[in-house]
Parts: sequence; C-alpha cells; structure tokens
Amino acid sequence: MLFAIHALDRAGALPTRLANYDAHKTFLSDTSRFGVQIVTSGPLVSDDGQTMIGSLFLIEAPGRREVEAFNSADPFAAAGIWEKVTITGFLRRQG
Repeated sequence: MLFAIHALDRAGALPTRLANYDAHKTFLSDTSRFGVQIVTSGPLVSDDGQTMIGSLFLIEAPGRREVEAFNSADPFAAAGIWEKVTITGFLRRQG
C-alpha cells in the first residue's frame, strides 16, 4: 500500500534542518529494517522555490504501523524539526 507523509517544519527550524541533513540522508539510504520503500521524497519549499519548509514522502509499505515507525526514527523527527506530520493512505491513479 502507498502512504503519503506530509511534514511541515516548525517556525525557525531551517538551521536545525540543515545541521541534521546528512544524518537524514544516511537514514533514508536504507529503509529495509522498517519494511518500507521510498517511492519518491524531497523537501517542501516556500513560494520562492528554494527555502525548505517541510518534507514529502511517498512510501510503499505493508501498513501504517511500518510507516509510523519509519517516520518516528527519522533524524529530523528526533531533532524536532517537524511541527506537524500527516500520514495518509494513497491510491495511485496516474504516473
């Protein structure tokens, strides 16, 4: 099943995001221990097209429990970067 993770940064989180970026990238390089696969992911940006304000993931997983475990273990979550995280099932219609 596919799940979308939509995570918005807390105000002023950009310096913390940048400080944890390498750990976040390393974490994302192997998701097998959670039983999930990243279909696509990347930062959400403000209208200037560059300032990172959050994260978006499309994850393939057996169920919500695996996605929640994966998201909770992300270094960005541990660093308190995200103010609000929404995990929603997703049905692919195109693409």
